[in-house]
Amino acid sequence: MEYQFSDRVKSLRPSAIREILKNSSAPGLIPLSAGNPAPDAFPYEAIRRVSAELLEDTPIEALQYGVTEGYAPLREHLLSYMNQKHGVGGEGDDILITSGAQQVMDLLTKTLLNEGDTVLCESPSFIGSLNTFRSYRARLCGIPMEEDGLDTQKLEKALKTEKNIKYLYTIPNFQNPSGITMSMEKRQRVYELCRDHGVMILEDNPYGDLRFAGEDIPSIKSLDKEGVVLYAGSFSKVVSPGMRVGYAIGPKEVISKMVVCKQGEDVHSNMWAQIVCHRFMTGFDYEAHLQSLREIYRRKSQVLIKAMEEHFAPLITWSRFEGGLFAWCTLPEGMDMLEFVKRAMERKACVVPGTAFLTDEGEPCRSFRINFSTPTDEQLTEGIKILGETAREMMK
Repeated sequence: MEYQFSDRVKSLRPSAIREILKNSSAPGLIPLSAGNPAPDAFPYEAIRRVSAELLEDTPIEALQYGVTEGYAPLREHLLSYMNQKHGVGGEGDDILITSGAQQVMDLLTKTLLNEGDTVLCESPSFIGSLNTFRSYRARLCGIPMEEDGLDTQKLEKALKTEKNIKYLYTIPNFQNPSGITMSMEKRQRVYELCRDHGVMILEDNPYGDLRFAGEDIPSIKSLDKEGVVLYAGSFSKVVSPGMRVGYAIGPKEVISKMVVCKQGEDVHSNMWAQIVCHRFMTGFDYEAHLQSLREIYRRKSQVLIKAMEEHFAPLITWSRFEGGLFAWCTLPEGMDMLEFVKRAMERKACVVPGTAFLTDEGEPCRSFRINFSTPTDEQLTEGIKILGETAREMMK
């Protein structure tokens, strides 16, 4: 049978870069390419207890259909918690529970974009979101990153020259893949620029609770008085990615349209997972849990930095990071990054090539991403050693 695919799907092609990662989960490979939480970060005993009580006391609540907007007690608690702790969500805002934060990107894009409209993105940026935007045939415009966040002068130029811009996508805290955190000065400037040009901001913050150094910086959404920002949050990095619970907080008018779009996608998010998240937040010491996660990732990051100082410096450099799960590393001038990635994989150390995170994968790039949460300490140390040896051999 000959299949006739939609124009939107026909235009999508597998990336040549992804071929490098095809065997990244093969036995024996050191998984520096993953983005999973550390195995000891999961509160599985609490989840087991909550699940047992739920299925014993009120099983139908978890097994029956729910409303598209999400489990009401979770929505109410999150709105109060996020407002009181982070200043996120005001009178003009509402909340939608989603199937992971990735669905927030999908629903907002479906709600706002027509084919060919422009999305401004940090460059580099999270490949999962970029692929979502591409699936709606958006035009991607990358804004270069600096040490304290995206280049606001380049952003201002893009806002003035690009056509049909629907929103700016940004990950202000411990950005994936660069690990960079946007300064408060730039957050204020980004908000003002987008507000003045009538462009929404999609603020993706999956790593904000994982700060293990430095001081917290207020979210862009906390500055929002004019309904400019849609905030995407997630339980994936702080409770469980497998439960697929995320949420969007933003202007009521936008959220209401996203609800209609979600009804056509999955009706509602997993009820059991929503209830477990609510009971975990309200029935346990949630702040102590977050602190324990920070301690885990602080220690893991120290293992990584020690290994990089021993095996990378001064040949391979890396961006400073104060939280999250990733380090962004850059090879010296003249070294072929894709060849480096291939050679490292042959020696069983798998990293993600930086080109995978660009709006145009054909752009020159000497950087690659390392994840330090998934591998064991031994794997992390050995993997960094292999990468350093590979770079030195290529220099010869």
